[in-house]
Amino acid sequence: MDFSWLEKGISFSKYHLTIADLIYIVVAYAVVRAMLYAFRVAITRMGIARAIEPGKIYTIRKLVAYALYTFWAILSLEHVGIDITLFLAGSAALLVGIGLGLQNVFTDFVSGFVLLFDGTIRVNDVIEVDGLVARVQRIDIRTSKVITRTGIVMVLPNSKITSNAVTNWSLEDNATRFNITVGVKYGSDVRLVQRLLLQAANESDKVDHQRKTFVVFTDFGDSALMFDLRFWSASLWEMDIVKSDLRFRIDELFREHNITIPFPQRDVNIYSQSNA
Repeated sequence: MDFSWLEKGISFSKYHLTIADLIYIVVAYAVVRAMLYAFRVAITRMGIARAIEPGKIYTIRKLVAYALYTFWAILSLEHVGIDITLFLAGSAALLVGIGLGLQNVFTDFVSGFVLLFDGTIRVNDVIEVDGLVARVQRIDIRTSKVITRTGIVMVLPNSKITSNAVTNWSLEDNATRFNITVGVKYGSDVRLVQRLLLQAANESDKVDHQRKTFVVFTDFGDSALMFDLRFWSASLWEMDIVKSDLRFRIDELFREHNITIPFPQRDVNIYSQSNA
């Protein structure tokens, strides 16, 4: 059988790219894709069996994918006769020039590797950046995709996450402490207020009852006695709804026991000056 057609191709400079080379590159790519698929299946099953966090599984999968694709690119270049060392040396000056013009892009790339290797921000973590609360859906090399509580998907540059102060509500513990502030009328039974606030928290199945819930008498305000209900909850993503439900219940209990939540009041004194 005649396979001479495999040697046909195109030439550029001193390099000659044949049909056989193209087939080799495509087959190598297909092998890499198959290896990645098998690895994803294996690492996912291992993660389920050993209760590995999804964020760590995602990071491992990403790093392995980048390593395999880099290996495939180097192998393909060397197969067609391109010396990778000469290629890198020749493009060093170009990369410096591009880097000066695209500093922010390169910063995002470096930040992407930091996020993947550092592990302080992982997929499915609930984070707060510049007052924005969102869940991390995807971490790529240059950007990260997050979804807000209102369902809006946002793409953030990785440098925004690594360079700013970020609150990761999921980092150390699944549960986080929250508080609800409420004021009651002067003259109210403060111990009764304390009991009612604790009752509202104890009735909620979204509150972590394994941890202590308590009430703090925070201040004598201008128009009210101020209290903080402090509780722990693992329902980080639904916290706005959890707090709303607690406030509904607190209002019901206060009405049942004639506890008044006052509105701000001011005394205005008018002085008249008689004409001399």
